[in-house]
Amino acid sequence: MADTNRRTFLKTTGMGVAGGVAAQLGTNAVGAAVASERIRLGVIGCGGRGSGVAQGFARSPNCDVVYLADPDENRAAELSGKLNQVQGDSAIKTTTDLRNLLDDDTVDAVLVATPDHWHAPAAIMACHAGKHVYVEKPCSHNVREGRLLVEAARRNRRVVQHGTQSRSDELIANAIQLLQEGIIGDVLASKAWNVQRRKNIGHMQPSDPPARFDYDLWLGPAPAVPFQANRHHYNWHWWYDFGTGDMGNDGVHELDYARWGLGVETHPSRVSGLGTKLYFDDDQQFPDTQQVAFEYPADDTVGKRRMLIWEMRIWSKNYPFNIDNGVEYYGTNGRMLLTKRGKINVFDDRNRLIDSPSPKQRRNLLSHSEDFLDAIRSDRRPNADIEIGHLSATLCHLGNIACRVGRTLQFDPAKEQIAGDSEANALLTRAYRADHWAIPAGV
Repeated sequence: MADTNRRTFLKTTGMGVAGGVAAQLGTNAVGAAVASERIRLGVIGCGGRGSGVAQGFARSPNCDVVYLADPDENRAAELSGKLNQVQGDSAIKTTTDLRNLLDDDTVDAVLVATPDHWHAPAAIMACHAGKHVYVEKPCSHNVREGRLLVEAARRNRRVVQHGTQSRSDELIANAIQLLQEGIIGDVLASKAWNVQRRKNIGHMQPSDPPARFDYDLWLGPAPAVPFQANRHHYNWHWWYDFGTGDMGNDGVHELDYARWGLGVETHPSRVSGLGTKLYFDDDQQFPDTQQVAFEYPADDTVGKRRMLIWEMRIWSKNYPFNIDNGVEYYGTNGRMLLTKRGKINVFDDRNRLIDSPSPKQRRNLLSHSEDFLDAIRSDRRPNADIEIGHLSATLCHLGNIACRVGRTLQFDPAKEQIAGDSEANALLTRAYRADHWAIPAGV
């Protein structure tokens, strides 16, 4: 099938080749094992995060990185050189257009490490092309795209791993095991924070894009706006059309294991928050300061409800407990302090430190990338399966929406809709460029 016809087929059917493969699998399968013992990986997005994760995969005895896609030719060439040093002088293909990578049937899986506005569209296209996916956090730019990615993974029976590495971190996982074993009683509330000093991105005007950079491909399905240097590499995080603010950038990690330890496996039903710019006088659209609370009313019975609290200041170095990112859990019999920086403190109900707590059932885990590769070979779901990723990424989206509209949101976890607020509900999705080829079906 010609490339253009194949791409049209994938877009219109929402299934493509992967649909035929999935139909042959058992109903409990999550992904077909690849034919080769070593998994051949393509990388979509070769910037800082993509480069670091790709080099990690390249060091694995179970993986070869074989194809790179990035609209910035300089970044793809730079990463290709780094990978050749890790893998040996291998023949790595490069392209500016991710569709060329997805059309290559020798690629078994992809790493999606693009800007946020490309995460779900690229991952959905990869699932439909029959590829397994490691998608960086947050897995989506908005709630609707997150749900569509979950559906694409399930329909095509692909393994989709979310880049929240704490799910494969033994310290975090064993601390959560302690909570589940009741070390502080019933966990009723958790508080996650992100406090650090970001940079001022300044005020800029549109200009010409750099050489060897395909800006139209970079924009993808997002609304067409002129190139501007301070919404380009990395600084796209702070713009509504392309990023999810620092709540989606760094905060999703803490929100994920705050939710994990709280024991909630659904969306919140009520979200209340405030966010504003207190420090940065620049073009950033997202707040530099946020306070958000999420309520999970399992039912109307006191003791069944749960609350997750989020705090962010990206202009400060005065960290709680001298830790820039962390979580506290509050239980009926004590408190736990936990951070991916390698610290855990557990206190009893009289605030006395419990010495060297250890779970009864200790977890030994593969690294996050090896867990993804093993899940493909073993035909199982990975530690940070896409449904887990969607639940945690949705916290970022709902928190940002609540701060943007300045109102409490009543959210229906089953329908994934905001009741009685059409303005807020509209922000569960986004505007797209008319008829762009990467717009997910069903948005």
